[in-house]
Amino acid sequence: MRASLCFLLGAVAAAGCAQMGRLSPLAPLERSIVFQPDPYPVGDWQPTGLGHEDVWFETPDGAKLHGWFVGHPQPRAVALFFHGNAGNITSRDLILRQLNQRHAVAVMTFDYRGYGRSEGDPSEPGVLRDARAARAWLAKRTGVGEHDIVLIGHSLGGGVAVDLAAKDGARALVLSSTFSSLPDVGAHHAPLFPAHIVMTQRLDSINKIGRYQGPLLQCHGDADRVIPIELGRRLFETAPGPKRFVEVPGGTHNPPWSDEFHGALRDLLASLPPPYR
Repeated sequence: MRASLCFLLGAVAAAGCAQMGRLSPLAPLERSIVFQPDPYPVGDWQPTGLGHEDVWFETPDGAKLHGWFVGHPQPRAVALFFHGNAGNITSRDLILRQLNQRHAVAVMTFDYRGYGRSEGDPSEPGVLRDARAARAWLAKRTGVGEHDIVLIGHSLGGGVAVDLAAKDGARALVLSSTFSSLPDVGAHHAPLFPAHIVMTQRLDSINKIGRYQGPLLQCHGDADRVIPIELGRRLFETAPGPKRFVEVPGGTHNPPWSDEFHGALRDLLASLPPPYR
């Protein structure tokens, strides 16, 4: 997420578009600020030593999406990683390495529509459809049930992961540097404008997470200037199931993850039943 969201809110409010929702002429501008993809060929598409395979799958509405899968001979868990609002999967290879090599996780990540090599244009309904299609592919590839997949989301990807876990369940939910809702982020950056009325892209995690009863691990840096830690804590406090919050002193918005968080993730994975029965 990027702080330029405040400029959008000012423009929309000034234009008097708050009541028009998705019909607002500035709705495409909002989507372009919430979703900031790097299309192919931006990035390193052949990272050395990752050992990944290219993944192609299609959503029910016909978008052809691309991702990476990194297998493991004896996985402790099968995980699906949802990245943030900017870039593409090529800037997430460190996370894939750590999950796979440090935590013995078979892991997949993918680009939402419009990102990287994936087709289409991103929007909230679209990326949520993308998430379900990605999980279905991963379950089939690994031979586990869709509900036996660990969902891991960073920043905007946390909102995607919460939606999937709340509606469909998950083996566990892991969130880093995420928010209670997109309008809450907008209101933080532009407190004088009516973000909760204006914004059409919402990812309203705080009103969804109560339906998820499984284990939650959440981390957030106390120096995050993009999504303040207070919004992460607000979401965490609403979650009803077994949960743990790791505050990272001096931590900013983006990985690398702290050693304390890696330790908490190790403990979480060790507490889960094996992915294969």
